Amino acid sequence: MRILVLGSRGQVGFELCRSLAQIGEVIALGREPSDGLCGDLEQPDELRRTLRHIEPQVIANAAAYTDVDGAEADCERAERVNAEAPGVLAAEAASLDAWLVHYSTDYVFDGSGTTPWREDDAPAPLNVYGATKARGESAVRDAGCRHLIFRTQWIYATRRKNFLSKILHAAATRDRLQVVDDQTGAPTSAELVANVTAHTLLLAIARPAVSGTYHLAARGETTWHGYARFALDAAREAGLPVRPSAEAIEPVATDRFPTVARRPKNSRLDVGRLEQTFEVRLPDWHFGIARAVAEISQATVPGVVER
Repeated sequence: MRILVLGSRGQVGFELCRSLAQIGEVIALGREPSDGLCGDLEQPDELRRTLRHIEPQVIANAAAYTDVDGAEADCERAERVNAEAPGVLAAEAASLDAWLVHYSTDYVFDGSGTTPWREDDAPAPLNVYGATKARGESAVRDAGCRHLIFRTQWIYATRRKNFLSKILHAAATRDRLQVVDDQTGAPTSAELVANVTAHTLLLAIARPAVSGTYHLAARGETTWHGYARFALDAAREAGLPVRPSAEAIEPVATDRFPTVARRPKNSRLDVGRLEQTFEVRLPDWHFGIARAVAEISQATVPGVVER
């Protein structure tokens, strides 16, 4: 099985190259051309040519415009990458009779209430990023290809900058920290997303009727403050430098840190449909964070691992 991974240098894309290599031949593309092949979502004609040349059985699209605040000003580019390009990929997947795996986000919802969002809840994004991702989902569905759309959230990995790496770095250099405590979700590792993708894809190929949209995130819930407290407790135990005491990690409201784009307060995702359909039990978010911190503690530079 030939699998094309787009966005291979990102957090999820990097892990996909590892997990999907266990089930097929992986061709990995980032934004830069490689051997005459194009993985840049802003070049639809070259993208079509590349897909027709490779003729993959699976297209895994982990590429996206993810600068949430930047999208407010650069809305045309966000639209091209997040909304239009998935439609191109889906149309080509339909023509090739291929599967398309596409990643979306909890930001398609408005973050109201406290109930976990289900796949059939109506999207109502608060910002340009969320709106373009929602239109990208619709483009995939409308194309009629076999697809798995995975909405996920609060992604982290040890090899890239993210909230986890930033909070560990801040704790190594500062005595007090302020962390938002009124946004709720589940920290989800890129490794988990990639491993579940490989598992579900194998089952989906055998059972095409499962084509559709699923929520893929770690189980449980926390706030950014709760996430930080747990990560720093784990860091202390692992011997990483952590200057603030637990009491010196102050919970604050979202409006303490104004941003260009509004963020949803409720990012909880109901993962029951994925678990039931694909017979998998997703782990609680604590396990992934503890594992990631342990891995970071073994790195040469504490707090941040970048390759």
